[in-house]
Amino acid sequence: MTPFGEQVRALRRERGMTQAEMAAAIGVSNAYLSALEHGRRGKPTFDLVHRIIGCLGVIWDDAEELLRLADRSHPKITIDTGGLDPDATHLANRLAETIGYLAADDRRDILAIVERAEGRAKGGRPVTNSQGERRSDRT
Repeated sequence: MTPFGEQVRALRRERGMTQAEMAAAIGVSNAYLSALEHGRRGKPTFDLVHRIIGCLGVIWDDAEELLRLADRSHPKITIDTGGLDPDATHLANRLAETIGYLAADDRRDILAIVERAEGRAKGGRPVTNSQGERRSDRT
């Protein structure tokens, strides 16, 4: 399951909608929506995300969060380490080889490290923590 799929499923259920009802409302098949929720489909299109936002009645920050999650929810990614030092390539390969073995706590810890580094690189602009909550790295 992807972060986007997990969030869409939670919002759909909060609103008491079945997959079939939502699929019909956004113009996709029930099978496609199920695959999207379970992370068996790639990154959704901008248009589809907006149809989902409209169907679920999501506004403002929640809509922005769905767009952000959709952008980061491709289940099969490529990491280009060309031009980076050998440690970057080693890290990318080791992560690809072992992500399926990592415990949930370990994945959250690694994600938190990456997001802190991103925040520092962006000058302390808001990023999200491992629970998807907005935060700032400024101390």
